[in-house]
Amino acid sequence: MRGANDVPRYEVIPGWAKIPPGWDLVEVPGLAVDSKNHIFAFTRGEPPVVVFDREGRVLTSWGSGQFQRPHAAVIGPDDALYCVDDFAHSVRKFSPEGKLLMTIGPCGSRSDTGFVPDDFLSVKHGGPPYNQPTSVALSSAGEIYVADGYGNSRVHKFSQDGELLLSWGEPGCGPGEFHLVHGICVDHQGRVYVGDRMNSRIQVFDPSGRFLAQWNDVYQPNDLHIDAEDRIYIAEIGYRPDLPMPGPPPLPQDRFSRVTVRDLEGRILTTITKADPGAPGGFLSAHAVRADALGDLYVGEVSATRARNQGKDRHAFNILQKFRRLQD
Repeated sequence: MRGANDVPRYEVIPGWAKIPPGWDLVEVPGLAVDSKNHIFAFTRGEPPVVVFDREGRVLTSWGSGQFQRPHAAVIGPDDALYCVDDFAHSVRKFSPEGKLLMTIGPCGSRSDTGFVPDDFLSVKHGGPPYNQPTSVALSSAGEIYVADGYGNSRVHKFSQDGELLLSWGEPGCGPGEFHLVHGICVDHQGRVYVGDRMNSRIQVFDPSGRFLAQWNDVYQPNDLHIDAEDRIYIAEIGYRPDLPMPGPPPLPQDRFSRVTVRDLEGRILTTITKADPGAPGGFLSAHAVRADALGDLYVGEVSATRARNQGKDRHAFNILQKFRRLQD
């Protein structure tokens, strides 16, 4: 059995996703993997939820007309899909076939935090759920944690029935403070890992929101995922001059979007990146990362928006990639 400290190696599978003619995923901000190793891509195209098998064949799709802007997703132990819609200020639970099972917290209303849309450093104070939530994670006990988000600076903890239990966080750079709380995951001991994107760090908390530690060698973390062997995967934007960050700019090698594979102390085991974001295995803006039960990785991007901002054709970049785990 592989250990959490083993150094994993990967190879990219070019053209893995077999997209039907006429379909356009546009962007893939969210990914999830179910108990059958089916990959759920939460996309900004039509249809918004596309389910692939491990060979990249489309099995089914659903969700048209149900989302304003997909942002993140996670699979529960019952294979239900939890979807975060940041523009709709909502977190909802669906069956694998797309039936709405539960709405977690309020839906559709923006909480008052002083946030000025598109100015991610404008949040004046933390608020209740939600103001453009960004991610969702489940504990082994079934508790639901929501990162909130673009227009808030808090983590919310709900019971498995959707009852709000507690919230923590305020805007800032200190312990327990956030500038754009983004990705989130929970390990098997209940510790909560939070991507504090514009502070370029991961903060670690106990289940009551008590600060435990932080990792500072990440560059604008988007998504976090922990596998069954206690490895944590982080999709990082890298340094972007169009997204201001507190602190000094990073070194040149940290300017590229990347995926880092780490142990639960934050030590990097493997880094996946390329200087050419359009090459197979490269990223313009890695936004979602998931591992299946066999150790293979799937990475989704939101490169369309950034490509447009750079005056480039978004089709020149990778939207959804698979990386096969190589055997030792």
